Amino acid sequence: MRTETRREAGLLTLVLLLVAAGGITWWAGAPVAADVVWAAADLVTLVPAVVWVAADLRARRWGADLLAVLALVATLAVGEYLAGAIVAAMVATGRVLEAGAQRRASRNLTALLDRAPRVTHLRTATGHETVPVGTVRPGDLIVVLPGEVVPVDGVLPDGGTFDESALTGEPLPVQRPVDDTVHSGVVNAGAAVDVRASAAAADSAYAGVVRLAEQAAARTAGVARIADRVAVWFLPASLLIAALAWLLTGEADRAVAVLVTATPCPLLLAVPIAVTGGMSRSSKAGVVVKDGAALEALGRAAVLLMDKTGTVTKGRPEITDVVCAPGHDVIEVLARAAGVEQYSPHVLAAAVVRAAASAGAAPAAAEDVTEEVGSGVRGRVGGHRVHVGRRAGAELPAWARGAARRGRLDLASVLWVEVDGEPVAALLAKDPIRPDAARTMRRLRAAGIGEVRLLTGDRVDNAREVAAMLGLDDVHAEVTPAEKLREVEAARSRGVTVMTGDGVNDAPALAAADVGVALGSRGATAAAQAADAVILDDRLDRLADAAEIARRSHRLAVQSAVAGTLLSLVAMLAAAGGVLVPVAGALVQEAIDVVVILNALRALGDRKIHGPAPAAMVRRFESEHEKLLPARAAVRQAADALAGGATPAADVALRAAARLLTDELLPHEQAEETELYPALSTALGGPEGTVTMSREHAEIGRLARRLERHLAEAPDGIQPDQVDDLRATLYGLDAVLTLHFAQEEEAYFTLPSS
Repeated sequence: MRTETRREAGLLTLVLLLVAAGGITWWAGAPVAADVVWAAADLVTLVPAVVWVAADLRARRWGADLLAVLALVATLAVGEYLAGAIVAAMVATGRVLEAGAQRRASRNLTALLDRAPRVTHLRTATGHETVPVGTVRPGDLIVVLPGEVVPVDGVLPDGGTFDESALTGEPLPVQRPVDDTVHSGVVNAGAAVDVRASAAAADSAYAGVVRLAEQAAARTAGVARIADRVAVWFLPASLLIAALAWLLTGEADRAVAVLVTATPCPLLLAVPIAVTGGMSRSSKAGVVVKDGAALEALGRAAVLLMDKTGTVTKGRPEITDVVCAPGHDVIEVLARAAGVEQYSPHVLAAAVVRAAASAGAAPAAAEDVTEEVGSGVRGRVGGHRVHVGRRAGAELPAWARGAARRGRLDLASVLWVEVDGEPVAALLAKDPIRPDAARTMRRLRAAGIGEVRLLTGDRVDNAREVAAMLGLDDVHAEVTPAEKLREVEAARSRGVTVMTGDGVNDAPALAAADVGVALGSRGATAAAQAADAVILDDRLDRLADAAEIARRSHRLAVQSAVAGTLLSLVAMLAAAGGVLVPVAGALVQEAIDVVVILNALRALGDRKIHGPAPAAMVRRFESEHEKLLPARAAVRQAADALAGGATPAADVALRAAARLLTDELLPHEQAEETELYPALSTALGGPEGTVTMSREHAEIGRLARRLERHLAEAPDGIQPDQVDDLRATLYGLDAVLTLHFAQEEEAYFTLPSS
């Protein structure tokens, strides 16, 4: 890219020097010598222009560059050397601007190549030794020193702190807990950490991104498509007008003037700038696009097909609810469960440990831990036998039967926590929908994608639930990779089709789509290689960013091409009528170029409707949502406890829930109202953007006060005549809290990434 840029810049410099030298010679009274110098400028540009056209013709396409060659030849043929020199300067300027725009678009891509580590440190008995990254194999233990880039995907035996801003844009260091996964490409922002490699460097997530970046840096943008589509009719029209002007008037100069004004610089300059500018913007937004043809297709997308697991959903199970037996609370249950599960490599065990950490429950000390395949994990915690996993065959108490039913209704897996053989809690686990998925769907619809469908190998009921929650048009579940491929091929008959996925099984569909988009931070290398674009971090809303950027870039490219072409047609007609001589026609064409180039340069800008969201504050309240899980669970637990009437256990559960509401949940809601919502008003376009959420805050407060009045009327214990209203109050509060938290997580906590 640098060599090509230097070559184009050298051509422009030489042409401008010749034009200036010819002007000085003419001013000195030597018009013949001036014509020779200007003709030299014409010839210097004509030679490479012929090479460019020959390359196009070998590729079985013709268009914009051919008109430039005809204009250069025509000015030489009739002796309009100054006009030819001006055309030469325009053509050379166009090549420099195109190369510069492509260099700017690839700058962020080639930065990825520079970050890729070449060596790493292999852990040894006496310390570590430096070895080439390519020699690392799965299972090797490597050391990543402070400030180094993690070279391979792996697992953290002791946790660590990482700067993930290069991939995710997150400005603050991210703390990764023990046994969490870490992806190649992030920077160690803490002390030296050990990483147990889970993949070789060539198979790690970042390697796929690097290979894609190499392709993007090596390939020229496929930006001629728009230009050549216009040139298909513009070129014959120009030649026809020039021929008629010559035939009807007998003046060859008029034909030359037509060809000079027909020089397709709006196509040669504006279209590449708009498209490569969009590539640059997409790269900065965290989406690497291979070439301009892919960006242009994304800008015209009509159909979107999406994988579910890992694309629309998080791709890993999370504990979404904790149902406790009477007399037990969430913190106690999660501490015991995490105490034994922390020794298990099972994906659900990791979900339990994460849930305990989010709720602030430290894993209890456990011993004699064993794991039984298909059954779960057993161990001893505080002298009690604790089992987490499936419960086989035994009769369930009433509260547990209700929990099992909730699991079936919620399409969730149920993990039973048993102490000394008795169930004390049910942990409901699901692969949750990404919090940014709903906002992404709305933005994609607004960007012009009219049909959004789900393609997944998962069960039908899970797939339909996800599709319904996101308002998708259709869902195809339990499909094989071959069936996904057929669905993509069928969708292409309905319009430009985009396929989004992250797994190896998505690779054929990604390759078959008009535009394949892979989630690359933890997706399969095969998916990244098959795709036309890769989302560098784990945020689905980057897809909406790319679609909006592509749509705008495509619009500006078409707008610049059409406007420039129409203005050129007007100038051609004026030249055919004798109003513009060749030199004047060249100057008019130059003015047209300036107008359309300035319009196309808008694609390099960042169009923001509203201001940025306060990222640090949003992250703070997002983390508080996770810590409030025990308080929310206590509300539902208190309501469930009232099923047995006004019992002492129900009274204890009610007062515990009221205490958590007063001490933790209501202060959080008040802080949101007074701190977060005013700060979000700019990003949301004004205070009206939070009105509905504020009304929910008021409803949460009203129900909490109603609960307090109930308890104030029964200082010695709740009465039977309070049970019905208390249950209605608590279930209503639970429903409002569930909806409110989900709305905030989808509508507000995804704002910093948008």
